[in-house]
Amino acid sequence: MQEQLATLINTTVTGLGYDLWGHEYRAYGESALLRIFIDAEAGITVDDCGKVSQQLGAALDVEDLIPVAYMLEVSSPGVDRVLFTPEHYQRYVGKELKVRTHTRIEDRRNFVGILKSADDSVITILVDNTLFEIPHDSIDRGRLKFEMQASPKKGKRSGADS
Repeated sequence: MQEQLATLINTTVTGLGYDLWGHEYRAYGESALLRIFIDAEAGITVDDCGKVSQQLGAALDVEDLIPVAYMLEVSSPGVDRVLFTPEHYQRYVGKELKVRTHTRIEDRRNFVGILKSADDSVITILVDNTLFEIPHDSIDRGRLKFEMQASPKKGKRSGADS
């Protein structure tokens, strides 16, 4: 089912002229969540998400690939984007990430640090002056860490008011 679902999602999203950044399928007993992330060079609007949601929802209804009631979410990857593929990690070497693993690596499952390197099988992340190597197949979820910077405070205006 996962392979057929991935093919349907990719075909629908790219057929509408968008880039498929990735998707997540999470089953919860009698229900499921299908989250799709789309991207485009010009950015993504709410209308873009609605267009993909409507088309993909219709295609999913016809193909009947998900055996339970499900919720479909379509969004842009955002500034704190989830990273799905080795290529995504390679693109963001030098950036700060949050990574959660399926299993413990050196007695921890959560890592927040600078991505030092990434190849097709492993990422290396610097956390508190310690390097950790994390195999891609151990990653449950990785995402960019985004912190909004405060805008500089404006000083008092000099000169006479008119």
